[in-house]
Amino acid sequence: MRAVVITGHGGPEVLQVVEVPDPVPGPDEVRVRVRSSALNRADLLQRAGAYPDPRRRRGDQSPEIPGLEFAGVVESVGERVTRWRLGDPVMGIDAGGGQAELICVHERQLAPVPATVGVADAGAIPEVFLTAWDALVVQGGLTSGRWALVHAGASGVGTAAIQVVAALGGRVAVTCSAGKRSACRDLGADLVLERSPHDWASEALAAVPGGFDMVLDVVGGEEVNRNLRVVATQGTIVQVGLMGGGTTSVEVGLLLAKRCHWVGTTLRNRPLEQKIALTQRFTAEVIPLFERGLLRPVIDCRLPLDAIAEAHRHMAANANVGKIVIDVGQPG
Repeated sequence: MRAVVITGHGGPEVLQVVEVPDPVPGPDEVRVRVRSSALNRADLLQRAGAYPDPRRRRGDQSPEIPGLEFAGVVESVGERVTRWRLGDPVMGIDAGGGQAELICVHERQLAPVPATVGVADAGAIPEVFLTAWDALVVQGGLTSGRWALVHAGASGVGTAAIQVVAALGGRVAVTCSAGKRSACRDLGADLVLERSPHDWASEALAAVPGGFDMVLDVVGGEEVNRNLRVVATQGTIVQVGLMGGGTTSVEVGLLLAKRCHWVGTTLRNRPLEQKIALTQRFTAEVIPLFERGLLRPVIDCRLPLDAIAEAHRHMAANANVGKIVIDVGQPG
């Protein structure tokens, strides 16, 4: 099969599309012929050597193939698989390997592709919608009528989060760059704030004096103390990324005064059992929202597998609104 391989750590030039051995499914695994994948910040970090593939830490010496999400059709199944049949359209997440023509995953780690989306676009769903829904609902406890603040509202996670909050009947504020504000409004954001260094925190508190019931932060860095300023008393901050840096000085007094919860979470490093549990709940609670037309992947652009270096440069420039889709297989 053809796959993107990280040949060393550095810039986009270390990415090569080469032939590697086809994966063989285990007894409980499904082999998926991938139609589409998508790019995530973790892929850029992994390429640079700042976010090692967990499989490497377990001693796996197979080619280092990035890609945390994928969509395609079932090509073959292990002897104990009962949930899927050949040809079924499926999508899912894994610790890596999604930017290849074939991938093997546990059968319960797969979700059905919504009929309203199709496999060509579904590669843009799993990572960001699972992340957004897990952070907002599972970790953050968001319910109807409550306020959420989402940083980087025009990012993949941000565009998913705006829709999830709206589908739940909540209200959402976002931070984003000035040029992306209209895109966030069009997706349904109730309040759009220009990101730092603009004083978005003061503007936010003027609009929502009681603060936000939950904050979804992919930035970290200097936004940490601003989050503590704007979170409601006994609210929740869910930290899912560190685009702005992982080290900062924290005003611990604000944390105590607000009596708030500050939760750190990732999907990639979770045990298989936790990924399966989350995927099954996502299938039951979120896939129907796609089928009803309340959720959709937001696609900035799509590029072929051979243009993977160009895709990395596009994301590194912060030029995208929504997802950068990688067309791995051929249409049809």
